[in-house]
Amino acid sequence: MKIDKSVKQSIRKVFGQTLASIGEFNEKVVVLDADLSCSTQTKIFADKFPQRFFNCGIAEQNMIATAAGLASQGKIPFASTFAMFATGRTYDQIRNGVCYSELDVKIVGTHGGITVGEDGATHQALEDVALMRVIPHMTVIVPADAKECEEVIKYASIHKGPMYIRLSRCNVPDVFDENYHFNIHKAVIVEQGHDATIFTNGELLAECILASQKLKEEGISVRVVNVPVVKPIDKDTIIECAKDSKFFVTVENHSTIGGLGSAVCEVVCANSPKKVYRIGINDEFGQSGKSDELIEYYGLDYLSLVKRIKRICEKEFN
Repeated sequence: MKIDKSVKQSIRKVFGQTLASIGEFNEKVVVLDADLSCSTQTKIFADKFPQRFFNCGIAEQNMIATAAGLASQGKIPFASTFAMFATGRTYDQIRNGVCYSELDVKIVGTHGGITVGEDGATHQALEDVALMRVIPHMTVIVPADAKECEEVIKYASIHKGPMYIRLSRCNVPDVFDENYHFNIHKAVIVEQGHDATIFTNGELLAECILASQKLKEEGISVRVVNVPVVKPIDKDTIIECAKDSKFFVTVENHSTIGGLGSAVCEVVCANSPKKVYRIGINDEFGQSGKSDELIEYYGLDYLSLVKRIKRICEKEFN
């Protein structure tokens, strides 16, 4: 699989465009935002369907409560704001107002992880996946590129029940082509290998693919599995990969506590014991900087991943 990091797309723009496209044939779809529609790109829907768009202002808790009310009346609300505000400020409303009643609310948190960049720690959601996946009835999805985002938003519009979708701020290279189809029940093996398996999602999928290809040049065979659906996670693929992998590595733009790494560990512990090395943000806050600089600083770029995985191999194979 070829990855061209010089050509990138705005995953947020694809989100907005897909919403607007769905709105043309599904009048039940409504969109709510917390005064960030230009940043989240829900403005594309708002411009096209102003009567079905609700700017709730900087009142995220009210936005989620309003979305729950709309869902109770048969609408399909997409409520969007920065991931930090979508999950942190609104936890009570999501837990008790949306998920307890299994209402059909789609929460889309943009600007997830450290790649928010210069806005710094207060805006960098490193706990959002952990917060959302622990709530009963909630589905949690982290798309990797523009095509996967498009497929996920389309699926969300027909899926019944609460859903949290996490998007990045930064533009991302294409991983999947027009033939890709999202399957909520299946993770996707994008690179084959047998020495180790990397589980990842979001914008770090491209970095992991490049790392795997570089490692293969050096004689280390590493499988890469895209896991967009953190909950319900695809247990079968994880268990199958355990049969011929000497160890697992999880890579995520999120805290190493409670996110994808923890979800994989839970499956492994219960079904097929295998050593898991979690790579992400190690129980700390992020900091201000350009997104590419922060990815490198936290050792999540492909060259850093190559070095880190080689060190693990030296430990495991000797």
